Amino acid sequence: MTDYEEVVSTELKNWQKKMLKRPGLFNSLSKRIQTKVNSWIPEKVHSAITATIKQMIRGVLFGAKHTTAETLLNASLRDREDAVRKKIEKYRNTAAVEGGITGAGGILLGLADFPILIGIKLKLLFDIAALYGFNVHDYKERVYILHIFELAFSSDAHRKSVYLKMTDWDTKRNSLPEDINQFEWRNFQQEYRDYIDLAKMAQLVPIIGAPVGVFVNSRLIKKLGLTAMNAYRMRLIK
Repeated sequence: MTDYEEVVSTELKNWQKKMLKRPGLFNSLSKRIQTKVNSWIPEKVHSAITATIKQMIRGVLFGAKHTTAETLLNASLRDREDAVRKKIEKYRNTAAVEGGITGAGGILLGLADFPILIGIKLKLLFDIAALYGFNVHDYKERVYILHIFELAFSSDAHRKSVYLKMTDWDTKRNSLPEDINQFEWRNFQQEYRDYIDLAKMAQLVPIIGAPVGVFVNSRLIKKLGLTAMNAYRMRLIK
């Protein structure tokens, strides 16, 4: 193991401990409040939102694979991660600009930020997967990408269960259903909405919408990028 790999291995172990950490009191309370609020929303509304997010993400998943760079082969972990960090920074800048523009445009443009940002996030994950040497044309690798997305934007209470689905992935992937429609879309969209609702609502407020959009989008992309790096490190560092 190289010096770089030893440093990365330590970072990975610390991240894994965080993924398994029990949620704090504040996070548990926040989750209970959000769950209660969700119970007041009619079932048909939940179903409509779930269907919308499902179709949106399916479109990106089955479209982004055609626009992703070729899988990077025969590269060291350090070279891969240097390229990944540059890619994350590029997408952070893109998302920040997009958030500022939509945040300055009022409610209608602010709402448009939601699907645009999902597209940016998923495209970043496709590019990161390719840089780590994984074939995104493989349906089961795209399921792993969905798990990374879900892990990055889940509550502390849900985080552990998502993380455990991802451990020993090269074995678990063999038992996956062949149909992506069997993915747990309802939990996926609910956790994502709960995670970003408060920040994104502030983006719709006049005057402060633009700076909020810049800050929030940049922060969300950074978090997603770091989650993806550690998720792929789990599979490369034994």
